Amino acid sequence: MPATQEQREQAVESALREISHIATLPQVTLKIIELVEDPSSTAQDLHEVISNDPALCSRILKVVNSSFYGLPGQIASINRAIVMLGLNAVKNIAIAASLAKLFRGGELTPVFGAKDLWEHSNAVAIGCKLISDRLGMGLGDEAYLAGLIHDIGIMIEMQYDRTNLIEAIDQCRAGMDGEPKVGLLETEANVFGADHMDFGKGLCAKWKFPAPFAAAAGYHHKPTEAPTECKKIVYVVHAADVLASSLEGGFKLDQPGQKLCPEVREELKISDEMFVDLLAKLEESLAESTHEM
Repeated sequence: MPATQEQREQAVESALREISHIATLPQVTLKIIELVEDPSSTAQDLHEVISNDPALCSRILKVVNSSFYGLPGQIASINRAIVMLGLNAVKNIAIAASLAKLFRGGELTPVFGAKDLWEHSNAVAIGCKLISDRLGMGLGDEAYLAGLIHDIGIMIEMQYDRTNLIEAIDQCRAGMDGEPKVGLLETEANVFGADHMDFGKGLCAKWKFPAPFAAAAGYHHKPTEAPTECKKIVYVVHAADVLASSLEGGFKLDQPGQKLCPEVREELKISDEMFVDLLAKLEESLAESTHEM
């Protein structure tokens, strides 16, 4: 019998209580988010916070000098990086760097581990930016970050109860070679009482993330059910998720059949030819990507 909405919410609350170490962002990241959300903040305010975290400084310089942004010349100072990228982009890099630390924990089963989830999330993030840029949607960094966090709910399951997640994965793959027989959403609900979209949406609420990010985590497999004001970014994440799942060796447990939702295809006007072209560009971008775990 399917879990009720109330039962799903109770399962999420229980998990988030148990894993307080993952349900809290680093203090420096929270401070950066607070600064960027304050319209009176300046680049200098941001620089003062970031300069106290050498690892974050290194990460930002690595990203700003990568092919992902395609900026001319090498940028060696955080001040210049902030000016070139803008406060919002730097905020997203800081969040991404914090998230990368959470995607650790080694191999869960012979076919799945934290590194696989990070690689998939990174592929979806890059796919989101490719789609946004291709369609001239102007979402850029917001789309990238939404893609990066879309499957954070699986990370919660991994931290909360590895045995249950292994059981959910085993149920997906029962008697199958290649494509999963049953989708991960269904098997997660069987063993956890909620799925990774429920867990992801709950964590985003706890982190007080903007609504589009919570929607991306909570509706990427059911994009037409997303709140109207968030549908655009959820549609992009859904499309990028299918795109990334179409890669050879890509994470497919939650994408049986890898079908693009017809409404998303129609709304974003993604033809078969465009899909193939985007897939080729995603493969190329991943080969060049310096966004490592």
